[in-house]
Amino acid sequence: MTPASALDSAEQQFERLAAQVKAGHPPSPGETVEVDIDLAASSGFSVELAGEKAQVRYRMAFNQIAEGWSWRPLADPAVDDYYRYKFLPLQSVAVERGEYAHEDKIGVTQQMKVSWRYDYFLAFDNLYDFYPRVVDDDAGFVAELPAAAVGHLGLRARAHLIEPLISESTTFWKATYGKPTDFTLKKRYLVSVLDEIDFVDTDSGKVLCRIRPASNDCLKR
Repeated sequence: MTPASALDSAEQQFERLAAQVKAGHPPSPGETVEVDIDLAASSGFSVELAGEKAQVRYRMAFNQIAEGWSWRPLADPAVDDYYRYKFLPLQSVAVERGEYAHEDKIGVTQQMKVSWRYDYFLAFDNLYDFYPRVVDDDAGFVAELPAAAVGHLGLRARAHLIEPLISESTTFWKATYGKPTDFTLKKRYLVSVLDEIDFVDTDSGKVLCRIRPASNDCLKR
C-alpha cells in the first residue's frame, strides 16, 4: 500500500533542492519527485456523477506558465503553444511578517502589514505525450471511477527533474492607504518531465488508476 500523501510536501522538496543548488551540489537531472496536486486550487477540476460511476476531469488548457523561460514568441500557434511549460498547482504557504507604521496618505499614519505567499508548482514540458494537442477547453486528464471514491479522491504526479531543476519568480505589491499590506508573491517551480498522473484514494493511499504517456488505465473501468 502506498502512503495517502506524498512523503514530502512541495515546500520541503523545493527547499531541499534549493539548499543543494546553493551549496554547489545540485542533484543530477533525472531525480524522481512525487507530489500531491492541490485540487482546491485547480479550477479546471470537475466531477460528474452518473449512477455508480463518476467521470473525473482535470483540464489543462489554461495551465500554462507565463514566465520568461517558458515563453516562445516565435511559436506557430497552429502546431505549438506559445508557452512551453505547463503547470500543476501543489501548495500555497502564507507567512505574516509583522507590520510597520507608514504615512501613505498625507497626515494619516497607518499600520502596514507585511504578508508573503509562496505558491509551489510542478512545471513540465511534455503534456502532449499524454494526449494529442487539440483546441479544446476540456482537454486534460480524464478518469472513470467508482462514484464512492469521489469523497476521498486525490491526484498525485510523478516526474523526473530536468535543468534548471527549480525556478522562482517574485512579484511585490506596495502597501497603500486603501490596501495597507505589503504583499510579496513568490512562485516556485519544480522543473521536470511528467512521468505519470495517479488518481488515489486519500483514505487508504491506494492508487485507483494511473495515466502514463500513451497509456491511460483510468478509462478502462
